[in-house]
Amino acid sequence: MAAKKPAEPAAETAPAKKKSKLLLIVIVLVVVLAAAGGAAWFLLRGKPAPAVAAAPKPAPQLFMALDPPLVVNFQDQGQLRFLQVGIELMAHDQKALDAVKQESPVIRNALLMLLSGQDAKTLLTRAGKEKLRADALAEIQKILHQRDPKQNIAALYFTSFVMQ
Repeated sequence: MAAKKPAEPAAETAPAKKKSKLLLIVIVLVVVLAAAGGAAWFLLRGKPAPAVAAAPKPAPQLFMALDPPLVVNFQDQGQLRFLQVGIELMAHDQKALDAVKQESPVIRNALLMLLSGQDAKTLLTRAGKEKLRADALAEIQKILHQRDPKQNIAALYFTSFVMQ
């Protein structure tokens, strides 16, 4: 029976050695995985992605009608002709439209002089109307820039155009 007693402690140490080996393998595995994860994070994070440049927000389009419509008469080959034009102005700043209201008599006068000097044959074409539109915008901008160079009307549109 004495031979059996020494065998029992050897049997108990074998499972303890297996547990310690298993624990050691788990610890090494955890350390290796942590190191690999840290290395991957460090290498893959790189430089921060550049911020996407936000597209500039378009300025609001503000419109104002010149009321009442402008009516002029002019001679065309000995005939008396009439032209009635509805105009809307577009700006990106309310201050510019306020300046138009302030200078309304001067602007209306300049536009009436411009319109009354037109040729009916030219105004029948699209190119003639576009040129008149550009000239009218230039007149308004000239008047506003004399008052305050910062004020700007971006566009002029004909909302009605009647010739008789």
